Amino acid sequence: MTDTQRRGRRIMMTQGELDAFLAGQRTCRVATVGGDGAPHIGALWYVWDGTALWLYSITRSKRWAQLRKDPRLAVVVDDGHDYGELRGAELAGRAVFVGEAPRTGEPCPELDQVERLFTQKYFGLEEMPHDGRHAWLRLTPDTFASWDFRKIPG
Repeated sequence: MTDTQRRGRRIMMTQGELDAFLAGQRTCRVATVGGDGAPHIGALWYVWDGTALWLYSITRSKRWAQLRKDPRLAVVVDDGHDYGELRGAELAGRAVFVGEAPRTGEPCPELDQVERLFTQKYFGLEEMPHDGRHAWLRLTPDTFASWDFRKIPG
């Protein structure tokens, strides 16, 4: 991933911190672009594999339809209650559809690790429960920014 963050270098996360943060959080907010140019934002569960954010989305959603027309998206993952605890990351790029849609469990080697990580993270299971309503989107970020206000002195 290319580091495109210029401002806030004091508070940006290192690659190790970013990997741990993204792996540990549960929910992200995904912004897509509608036909009229207006953003649509919704929450999703995801998995971070160290290079890409994998989003598990309902295929009959507004998000899915918008990404089919315009694959640009931005994702924010954040955490913290008090100002000095705030931390997060914003990733942007283009969605890539991976596997069948909706996902029914047909063999797809590219999804083996992703589905294992997802299932362990959210369900504590070893095997992915496919519901025939969701499918996978991959975001390999073109740009990103991160912040960790815990790094601000005082």
